[in-house]
Amino acid sequence: MVKQRRFVLVKHFSGMPKKDDLKIVEKELPAIKDGEVLLETLYLTVDPYMRPYSFRMKEGDTMIGENMAKVIESKNSNYPVGTNVVSMSGWCTHAISNGQQLRKVPAYPADLPYSLSLGILGMPGMTAYFGVTEILKPKAGETMFVSGAAGAVGAVVGQLGKILGCRVIGSAGSEEKIKYLKEIGYDDAFNYKTTTNLEKTIKDMCPDGIHMYFDNVGGELTSTVMNIMNDFGRIAMCGAISGYNAKTPTQIIQFPIVSKQLKIEGFIVRRWADRWPEGIEKFMKYIAEGKMAYKEHVTEGFDNMFKAFYELFTGANFGKAIVKV
Repeated sequence: MVKQRRFVLVKHFSGMPKKDDLKIVEKELPAIKDGEVLLETLYLTVDPYMRPYSFRMKEGDTMIGENMAKVIESKNSNYPVGTNVVSMSGWCTHAISNGQQLRKVPAYPADLPYSLSLGILGMPGMTAYFGVTEILKPKAGETMFVSGAAGAVGAVVGQLGKILGCRVIGSAGSEEKIKYLKEIGYDDAFNYKTTTNLEKTIKDMCPDGIHMYFDNVGGELTSTVMNIMNDFGRIAMCGAISGYNAKTPTQIIQFPIVSKQLKIEGFIVRRWADRWPEGIEKFMKYIAEGKMAYKEHVTEGFDNMFKAFYELFTGANFGKAIVKV
């Protein structure tokens, strides 16, 4: 028998997440049945989407999220012992699966950690890949603006934009992050926390205007960018982390949408789930060629899941947030 530890939702978040909104519970897992596998979690991910999506959960449910796990017992021939998978079993140390909704993790080069299956070679990376290639559809020479540019998605978006021949500008929340953005190829970037005139700063960095906007943040920044965008600009709306924990004043965005004839599309990356291998293969190639870099913010220990989650909303994390069990 294997003991499972998992975080469950005690009460729905109100404002910033609080430690007592979640708790750890333990139980003995039953023996696996035919067609099932027993998974041992190696890495977990925390992502901003978990905050708004948690409202779909019931109190007592396991906290949502992906993890990267190893099959340690199997009665399913598709997943023999030793297989590495990405699972949607949430914040837990072990889980039983019938094999559905598991994604096999291919063999990585020796210098790449398997935690990347939760980052640049997983959901965040594919969010960047398909958001850019399928929604923004960049043309060489165009200007792309990225909010939340140093995050797990934004950092990849900018690098992909450069590979595709664009001028790329980004915003982030610290001078350390701005320095990093320039190191990975961003043409320019600014600290939104210290900028005194947001509109002027963006205009100065985008003399040819903005053709494309990859939005991870929402709020005032997005409203400002929309008013600066070129006519017929394209916007990929990926997230709105600025408003996940508090009620924010409504931003009036209808006028620039109409007057500039902007094309805006929200998206969930699962839309292209059958094409993920295409994006993962390209990104592995870009990494091997030195065209794309990645950064992880690793928290040690399952008990520190909440700490890692909370830091997403304070800006304390830098890089893809991963918890190593």
